[in-house]
Amino acid sequence: MAASPGPAGVGGAGAVYGSGSSGFALDSGLEIKTRSVEQTLLPLVSQITTLINHKDNTKKSDKTLQAIQRVGQAVNLAVGRFVKVGEAIANENWDLKEEINIACIEAKQAGETIAALTDITNLNHLESDGQITIFTDKTGVIKAARLLLSSVTKVLLLADRVVIKQIITSRNKVLATMERLEKVNSFQEFVQIFSQFGNEMVEFAHLSGDRQNDLKDEKKKAKMAAARAVLEKCTMMLLTASKTCLRHPNCESAHKNKEGVFDRMKVALDKVIEIVTDCKPNGETDISSISIFTGIKEFKMNIEALRESLYFQSKENLSVTLEVILERMEDFTDSAYTSHEHRERILELSTQARMELQQLISVWIQAQSKKTKSIAEELELSILKISHSLNELKKELHSTATQLAADLLKYHADHVVLKALKLTGVEGNLEALAEYACKLSEQKEQLVETCRLLRHISGTEPLEITCIHAEETFQVTGQQIISAAETLTLHPSSKIAKENLDVFCEAWESQISDMSTLLREINDVFEGRRGEKYGYLSLPKPMKNNANLKSLKPDKPDSEEQAKIAKLGLKLGLLTSDADCEIEKWEDQENEIVQYGRNMSSMAYSLYLFTRGEGPLKTSQDLIHQLEVFAAEGLKLTSSVQAFSKQLKDDDKLMLLLEINKLISLCHQLQTVTKTSLQNKVFLKVDKCITKTRSMMALLVQLLSLCYKLLKKLQMENNGWVSVTNKDTMDSKT
Repeated sequence: MAASPGPAGVGGAGAVYGSGSSGFALDSGLEIKTRSVEQTLLPLVSQITTLINHKDNTKKSDKTLQAIQRVGQAVNLAVGRFVKVGEAIANENWDLKEEINIACIEAKQAGETIAALTDITNLNHLESDGQITIFTDKTGVIKAARLLLSSVTKVLLLADRVVIKQIITSRNKVLATMERLEKVNSFQEFVQIFSQFGNEMVEFAHLSGDRQNDLKDEKKKAKMAAARAVLEKCTMMLLTASKTCLRHPNCESAHKNKEGVFDRMKVALDKVIEIVTDCKPNGETDISSISIFTGIKEFKMNIEALRESLYFQSKENLSVTLEVILERMEDFTDSAYTSHEHRERILELSTQARMELQQLISVWIQAQSKKTKSIAEELELSILKISHSLNELKKELHSTATQLAADLLKYHADHVVLKALKLTGVEGNLEALAEYACKLSEQKEQLVETCRLLRHISGTEPLEITCIHAEETFQVTGQQIISAAETLTLHPSSKIAKENLDVFCEAWESQISDMSTLLREINDVFEGRRGEKYGYLSLPKPMKNNANLKSLKPDKPDSEEQAKIAKLGLKLGLLTSDADCEIEKWEDQENEIVQYGRNMSSMAYSLYLFTRGEGPLKTSQDLIHQLEVFAAEGLKLTSSVQAFSKQLKDDDKLMLLLEINKLISLCHQLQTVTKTSLQNKVFLKVDKCITKTRSMMALLVQLLSLCYKLLKKLQMENNGWVSVTNKDTMDSKT
């Protein structure tokens, strides 16, 4: 489950959010080991119970008793490992040490008792038929097993408190450093503090990622994923927005842009703590109303319950519930973007549902006084009629929202307004800025309202959370793009202002892409092609272990899929050639950056051969394993490049760290994809993996070129060769 954390400093700040899980600090690592031992321990205890109760008589065969003994010994060994981990946690947390140690002692005693009671060497009772009499203290084993379960639960609960405390402490450190970043006035001081901020964000990302994996509630898991997605994207925004403010300290729009990033990050940090501690600040309650589809689902359950009992609920409650649902449909009927045909159809079906409920209530009243077969049949018919009307209403709402979303995504696919804003900024055209800012605001309102409608028809709570996240992202990012564009327009020659606008535009484009995926997910759920559980789109995905590789079954792609894979592979092959060309420029071929780059290029070429049905990789499992190694090699490369960046001046250093940050993010995203099960859809998984690999190779080519140029510049300044990643240099710096 654990992986080495990303490199310290700026490069690792936002990247690790692409992964749902990573290695983290000592206490949490111990807690993960505790869970791992628990997963081994509890099935063994269950086996003991099964073996004891097997053909519940007084005799057991030699084979059965030997099996019981083996399980008893295995339990005792697992308990020993569990206790060691628990004691280590206790030593690191003095406030909980006594409680954890007591629970560990109980667990150890229970394990030893089970081992002793299942030891057949203590049993010398032989019967004439060759069977060994079962040990006399069967109840003792059961009692010990119960004690073991109780003590294990205590340790896990206490370890959980340790993890929660860690996450809160980590959040507080991040907030304190953010406060310093907000007040910084010197560029050099900013670089130093942001480096510390990067380390703290890496730690917080790891802690919150593992916590996300441990959550059982799908709604909470989706909320955590949304909050972590905000932190991932805002980390990059915070860097460029802060740099812009430092470069243009008297620019009001630059300060407005920066404040927006800080505010959103603080809200996201608070949201993580709210989920972890399961409580809202100041006793607030969740006031968000339920979606229309959820309301219809609950309403249908209530009317269908009439088949079981006519007295289960009141008629007034049913009428009020339906009216609340129909009132929420005003989001559709009042929307300026809903077509006239859809609006008329929704109103017609709403009226029909009201009429059929009145008919149902009328029959219901009769059924309470007359217990005849004809009345029962009429009640059943009324239930079926209103259920059918509600289903038709759901179809109409789904069609309205998804058609609007699809048209909107298609219309804005080329990002004309964003391109115009960038051009306007570079030209310094304030009049054109006002025009395109107005157009972006209109686009933002359309997208926000569409996300609101999609939430109503999403069908599952996690998808509802994703819709809310998309709505908030469009709302905030739209305003930030306008303020960033205004800054660039006022300072058209500013490279950092241009870079800042690019970052916010990329976030907008990314959210548009996510919305497209969200639309597909909603359609899948509506049409019954998907179950309740799924990955959270572009949001961080939970990673477990490599066990899901076993579920990959041969899934022969059709000709269209093969063509797509071949096309992706060809592009990947071309990128490996580009990377090799960049590597050949380097005079020192033993340089670590060159070595890691060469390794990645070689592995990417193997992936290219795989798409042609050639090379050493024969199966999808071979491919996934190679991709895991490829991602790990990418992270090693970023560490070496970051070591090199320490020798550069501030501007060059930040430029390089931005590229490192992008590569780290892609590495973690690839790791997530390789470890995420896609319900045996091997082609889809391979497609996603190769697409990510292609993006990484494109970035590798850019990174190798940039490092080479910066190295040459550094050599000219120092008038001599600088070994950029020399081991001795790194050790001395450490």
